[in-house]
Amino acid sequence: MEIKDNVAIVTGGNRGIGEGFVRELLNAGAQKVYVGSRDIDEATRLCDELGSQTIAVQLDVTSEDDVVAAAAACGDVNIVINNAGVHHGHTLIGAPDLSIARNEMDVNYFGVLSMTRSFAPVLASNGGGSILNILSAAAIVAIPNMGGYSPSKFAARALTTSIRAELAEQGTHVGCLIVGSVETRMSEHVQGNKESPAMIAKAGLKAIKASISEMDTDAMSIGLRASLARDPSSLERKMAALLNSEQLNTGR
Repeated sequence: MEIKDNVAIVTGGNRGIGEGFVRELLNAGAQKVYVGSRDIDEATRLCDELGSQTIAVQLDVTSEDDVVAAAAACGDVNIVINNAGVHHGHTLIGAPDLSIARNEMDVNYFGVLSMTRSFAPVLASNGGGSILNILSAAAIVAIPNMGGYSPSKFAARALTTSIRAELAEQGTHVGCLIVGSVETRMSEHVQGNKESPAMIAKAGLKAIKASISEMDTDAMSIGLRASLARDPSSLERKMAALLNSEQLNTGR
């Protein structure tokens, strides 16, 4: 599938990786990009900068009304980028209650499912198209210090596989990106080298064009997958040690 002359919608498109996708889609010749955001003002500011090929859309992926309305308003879409995500930075047991983990699952898993259910008929009517779910290295390696974020991304990865099978008959490509460390607001606390949102978006467009089911986008995701394949028990111990070190440093 080519990007040129096609129409995309990007959830969480107003900043970070989502904004990177909006810009790279335009650079690749997309006819139109809908910038979905729960903060319509931020999306509008980006669209004002980028011009008439972009349209701001009110889109909180946890709101069924927003998602259904977006699918009705964006009937020409043939590329769906499920990028919206949340990480609250609490552990599963250490969190004050279940609301934090529930919200991470609501955004990172059910939000993807809701978007896919609503836009699958749109894609079918427009020739099949593509769905790309932006996941994380935390979807292939359980990372205890990320709390409910990692389980929600594991769930979204399984969802991607199941939906790929369900939508194969209508000709819809369903893929995901396994993303490591990226220069975004969500990863401000992470030390070390970080990739740019533009680089992740370029990898994503390659996955769409080549109908790739799952792509590791950077050195961190590639390295973690290799470590998991080589010695999963050792990697699990390292992840536990990382959590214990953070708890000691913060006094938790």
